[in-house]
Amino acid sequence: MKLFDLIKTANHNLFRSKTRTFLTILAVFIGSFTIILSNAINSGVNDFIDKQVATIGGDSFIEVFPSAMYDQVAGMMGGGNTSKVKEYNENTGGFMGANISNEDLEKMRKVDGVENLEIFHMLSTEYMRLEGADKKYDVSVEYFPEGNFNVDLSAGRMTSNDSGEGEIIINEDWLKPFGLDSAKDALGKTVEVAVKQTAKCYVTPNNCIASAKAKIVGVQAPGVLTMDGDLHINQILDNKLYSLSMENVPESSVQNYIAVGNVDPAKMDKIREEFKKIGYDFITVSDAVSMIRTFFDAILVVFNIFGGIALLAAAIGIINTLFMSVQERTREIGLEKALGMGKGKIFLEFSIEAILLGFWGSALGILISMIIGYSVNAVAHETFLADFPTFELVIFNPLNMTIITLIIMAIAFVAGTLPARKASKKDPINALRYE
Repeated sequence: MKLFDLIKTANHNLFRSKTRTFLTILAVFIGSFTIILSNAINSGVNDFIDKQVATIGGDSFIEVFPSAMYDQVAGMMGGGNTSKVKEYNENTGGFMGANISNEDLEKMRKVDGVENLEIFHMLSTEYMRLEGADKKYDVSVEYFPEGNFNVDLSAGRMTSNDSGEGEIIINEDWLKPFGLDSAKDALGKTVEVAVKQTAKCYVTPNNCIASAKAKIVGVQAPGVLTMDGDLHINQILDNKLYSLSMENVPESSVQNYIAVGNVDPAKMDKIREEFKKIGYDFITVSDAVSMIRTFFDAILVVFNIFGGIALLAAAIGIINTLFMSVQERTREIGLEKALGMGKGKIFLEFSIEAILLGFWGSALGILISMIIGYSVNAVAHETFLADFPTFELVIFNPLNMTIITLIIMAIAFVAGTLPARKASKKDPINALRYE
């Protein structure tokens, strides 16, 4: 008997007892459905995070800090700070920076794998308000060298120095506080960004705040990397704010610096070791989203465990189903042996039945999970993911589904080996006498 004929016969034999076979397939379905859907969610979440990382600068972009302030910065980027706009409180202090010396900068530039590294100001901003408005809001701004850093925009463009004036990109959380209806309404509006004048505050602490104007040129689309709340500015505004804050401050006292650049991702660990020897550390874009990725991965591991338990129960069901089938078909097995079918083909016939149970359960799991998954995507985009149009919560990867199906079929095969072995060892004479 050829393999195709064996498969056809095995499939026919399975559905002799439709109820028993259906219940066994249903058990396999529960496990496969849970695993396939959880992996599809994992693919969706990681795809969205990867797109965010790639948009901003990928794994090659680094932000360098003195080791003494690394923990503080890492906590801000990954520890739950959100971009929700808060009203300004003059009693709250700005962010304290630290100095990167020119000598240390040159040492880091010479580390193998560092493609470029540039110092820029880490500003301690006080507040921002829409020009002509009274309400002030806490704000944090950062300048990144053009060409190294991009953000996903829902309206407008990236900042540039070509206009000769200060420019800023806000995120969508600022629209409501500013009384704006849409991202497009924000474009072209002027804001005031304020900083404390360090030297002046020692003399007149109640009158030492100065501001610079900037034009809103872009609105950042919602994403996992808007969580730190930093607004992106051009170099002109960065220099204006820095000059205001450092006015009359001796050069030796200046401390608000960090550095950014691009490195070879393949040499990232070695570069980090070399930087630490000099007294510095850095954060990558991937670090900024690592906690989010870890959170989702932990949840999905739990779902996969439940799916694995369901498959274990299904494997026991397969064993029971095939043992009953062997018992019911004892005379049939004896006849097949009497007609010349060997032990190997008898074993193969029942093994194929086990594999088909795994296949049909997996196929049903894929079908139902895809129906539910695509429905969830549609509902999510209308409700809780309305602000994240590029976020597909569930993405089905054909390769992953194929691998999961093959693994389940392999588990089914292993489960079916004991009944198949029993069938192959039956004595044809005794089997034909069986009532």
